[in-house]
Order: sequence, then C-alpha cells, then structure tokens
Amino acid sequence: MALATELQTPVMRGLAKAPTGIQGLDEITGGGLPRGRPTLVCGSAGCGKTLLAMEFLVRGATEFDEPGVFMCFEETTQELTQNLRSLGFDLDELVEQKKLAMDFVRVERNEIEETGEYDLEGLFVRLNYAIDAIGAKRVVLDTVEALFGGLSNVAVLRGELRRLFRWLKDKGVTAVITGERGDGTLTRHGLEEYVSDCVILLDHRVTDQMSTRRLRIIKYRGTTHETNEYPFLIDEDGISVLPVTSLGLLHKASTERISSGIPRLDAMLGGEGFYRGSTVLMSGTAGSGKSSIAAHFAAAACKREERCLYFAFEESPGQILRNMRSIGIDLEPWVEKGLLHFHASRAAIHGLEMHLSTIHKLVREFRPRVVIMDPVGSLTAVGTRQDASVMLTRLIDFLKMQGITALLTSLTSGEEALEQTDVNVSTLIDTWLLLRDLELDGERNRVMYVLKSRGMAHSNQLREFLLTDQGVELQNVYLGAEGVLTGSARQTREAIEKADSLLRHQEIEAKQRERVLKREALAARITALQKEFEAEEEVAKRDIEQENSREETHRQDRDRMGISRQGDKVLKDAEPAARSHETPRSRK
Repeated sequence: MALATELQTPVMRGLAKAPTGIQGLDEITGGGLPRGRPTLVCGSAGCGKTLLAMEFLVRGATEFDEPGVFMCFEETTQELTQNLRSLGFDLDELVEQKKLAMDFVRVERNEIEETGEYDLEGLFVRLNYAIDAIGAKRVVLDTVEALFGGLSNVAVLRGELRRLFRWLKDKGVTAVITGERGDGTLTRHGLEEYVSDCVILLDHRVTDQMSTRRLRIIKYRGTTHETNEYPFLIDEDGISVLPVTSLGLLHKASTERISSGIPRLDAMLGGEGFYRGSTVLMSGTAGSGKSSIAAHFAAAACKREERCLYFAFEESPGQILRNMRSIGIDLEPWVEKGLLHFHASRAAIHGLEMHLSTIHKLVREFRPRVVIMDPVGSLTAVGTRQDASVMLTRLIDFLKMQGITALLTSLTSGEEALEQTDVNVSTLIDTWLLLRDLELDGERNRVMYVLKSRGMAHSNQLREFLLTDQGVELQNVYLGAEGVLTGSARQTREAIEKADSLLRHQEIEAKQRERVLKREALAARITALQKEFEAEEEVAKRDIEQENSREETHRQDRDRMGISRQGDKVLKDAEPAARSHETPRSRK
C-alpha cells in the first residue's frame, strides 16, 4: 500500500529544487531546498543543525547521485565521522567513493588579529578546490558564526557575508549554511537570513519538563511553502519531520468491512464489523474490558495476515500477553510471526509532538493495516486536553490517509458523563463502543452498546458480555420489569426459561407416547374385529356349503326317484340347470 504522504507531496513548478531525502522535509518544502542557492539552517545549540546539514549531503550522495562538500569550523572531520556513525552514516566510505569531501577549517578567535582588510578569499580557494575535486553539487558550511567570530568590524562582516552567499550562488551549488540563533534574532549577526533564499529555523523547546524539537520554514523565495511548526525526530535513522498540518479530509472511504474478532459484536455492527480505514473509539471505566476487546481486534487482524501495531501506554507487552492469555487470547504466536508489534512506553516519557513523530515513524516502518492505542487518555499526562485533542486529530487524519483502521481506547472517569471522553475526540471517530458496568442485586456486570457507527444500521441493544476462558462472549438480552437483566438475574431468568422449556418438552413427549399407545390399541382392536369377522364368515361359508350339499343330495334323490318311476326323464335332461335354481318349495 503506497503511503498517502508520498502521494501528497506537491510538485512545485518553476523554481528548481534539490530534494533533501529527509523524511517529511521535502513534503513541507514542496520538493526540497532551492537548487543552486544557499539555505540558512539556524537554531540554538543542540537543536540538530549539523545533523540536518550532514544528512542533506549523505542523502544527496547516496540517493540522488549528487556529491557534496562539508566544511566545518568547530568539529574536526574525525569527530564528525564518529558522531554520525552512531546514526548509521558511514562518512569514511562516502569519502573513499569520492561522493563526499570533508574539510575542517580551524578558526581560533584569539588568533585573529584585525590588521588589515579581512576577506574570505582563502576560503573560496579552498572550497572551490574541494568542489571541483569531486564534482560536488552540494555544500555545507557549519557554522558561519565560527567563521566570523573574531571580527568586530560590522561593515566588513556584512560585506563578506554577502560575498560568501553570492559566491555560492555563482558556483551553482545547493548550499546549506548553519547558524546559531541570536538574542531576539534568527542569527547572531542578523544578516544571514536576509541574504539566504531559504531560512529554516530549528527549535528545541522544553515545556513542563518535556522537550520537543520543532522545525519551521521562515522564508523560501520563489515558491509557496508550509509556514507552520513541525515536530521532528532524531533517532538512529537520522531526522524525520512530521508534516502534520498538511493533512486534510481527502482520504478515501472504503466499503470493505473487517471483523472485530467477536462475531456477536460484528452482528451488532450491521453483521459485518467495522469499515476498513475507519477510526473506532472504545470508552469505558476502569476494568470494563476495553483492552480485552482490543486484543480480540488485534488477533482478528493477524488471522487475516494483516499487520497490527499496538501502542500500549500503561502495560508492558509481556503483561498484555499474559493477561490476554488468561482469557483464551494468545497473541504471542502473532508477535513471533511478525504480524503484531507492541510499542510500549509511558506517555510521560515524551511530549505530545514527539509521540506523534514516533507513531508516524513506526507506521511508516511497520506498515500496519490496524493500529491500536491503549489508552489515548494517558496522553493528557503530558499536555492539556486541548493539546492531546489536537495531537489525536492529527494522528487520526494521518491514519485515515493511510487507510489504516484505528482502535483507540479511552478511560472514562466515573465522575464524568459516559458519552464523552477525556481527550475530546468523539466527534472525529466513526464508530464508538461504550462499555459500562451495571450494578444490580449486589453485583457488578459488564455491558456494551454501540453509541454510534457511521454508515451502517447498527444495533441499539445494550448487551451484557463476559470475560471467559474463550475471550469476550456477548450474552443474550433479557428484559425484566426493571429493565435489562444481567448477571445473576439473567442467569435466574435463563434457568426458569430452561426449566419451562424442559417441562414443555416432557409434556410433548408424553402426548406423543400416549398417541402411540392409542394407535397401537386401536390397531389391536381392528385386528381382533377382523379375526372375529373372518371366523363368522367361515361359519357362514360352511353353512352355505352344507345347505348346498343337502340341496344337491335332495335333488339327486328326487332324480333317482323319478328315474325309478320312469317319469319326467326328458324334463330332467332338458332343463337340469333351471331346476337346479328352483327351491324345493317351488318345485313342489
């Protein structure tokens, strides 16, 4: 998935720019520093001027095939090489490849004696040689105050400063000049910012014992640029600037749905779960089950082979794994598989901007599809509610731009209204699950409901849920005279309904057995009647046969008698059949 921030980088036309390769800086400068022109990077001690300048050269040499010259006036090349090696920059290798030239110019204030006109001719010769030796396209001078530190003649100093910046322009190199901040001015001499085409101010601010580095573009001739302050992070990978205010409501709205990991909760959310890329807030009092539901969501993402980044501000990863295992959610296999990554730290360890920078950096590195923050209310420990709200607004916009589904948990104080959060982000989120405890009949039970879920017909039911050995289980809804039944009241109601159901089942079985017996009795009676009928029929047949036999015998006797009297023999031969049907009475 391509990062939206990459897509958002504006393409500036007109003024040629040299990309710095520094994460976020090219985005807010619209493509980089002015090519072939000097840029002043100023700030107080320890704000990161030298590192930014050196990274500009290293990225230029390694990523854009633009060799560079670093001329330093305070640190030796050996010291710089050692210092920057800790940040992953191998300067010796670049020097050996002739992609980088480093030159230390020793300037001692107590050795400078103003005996005549001071000029930078010697510096230009030295710098020109270094540039031509490697075909440098980029130059860094660190720091300009050291070069002019021994001069008290302001007119000469101003003249040489202008000459220095002009010389760099005429040479056609993209230059970065670092400068120390003065008292009430951007630089000590108050001139460099006027002769520079671009001025970047670095600030290392400490508020409530929390330090945050910030960057602001003061000036950029010939182009539009962002003017806000941006926090930036210095870590083992160098500098990364957080272009937070360049975000907006331009993210796409996905129609894909993803499971919460709890089937009955998915059913409450229109039957399919959350929208991908949406922001889900789950608020509730302490112990209401927020982290358990979040663990379900993390496990469901990993089962889909999606990466999940879990920010924990109150528990260590080991503690989360142990606790979730106790309710049947084993997250450790997903951690070992590399699909689930925990980043656990106390919120008070950094300022809000530094947290935001860290989250941005981890998201870019890990590229998750799901992000969980548990709980976001901890961020109020390092700032006001308003500050935390602004920070989370930036974070939510950033995650939405990446198409990342975010689940935020929020601790609700029992003294506050349930339908609000301590970080005031409820209006920014898409789905809000509210967890609460119901106290009834001397016990406390967990319930949840969907307070809102944009874009779907969601349930309006209040559902009790249990933390079981198989995780979170939503229970059926039981209504009593006093409302929704939970806990023991629900179990009692379930037992009564179960007993009623068993009784009805037994009654049905008894009726079925009775009907079978009746059917069998009726069949037996039918069989008996059938046998009785057959017996009577047999008797009737026998009587008829006996009667026929007697009739035949009588006829034969009569025929024999007729024959013996020699009468009516013809009649006997002509009509034997007719006579056979005559009754003895009719024949008489």
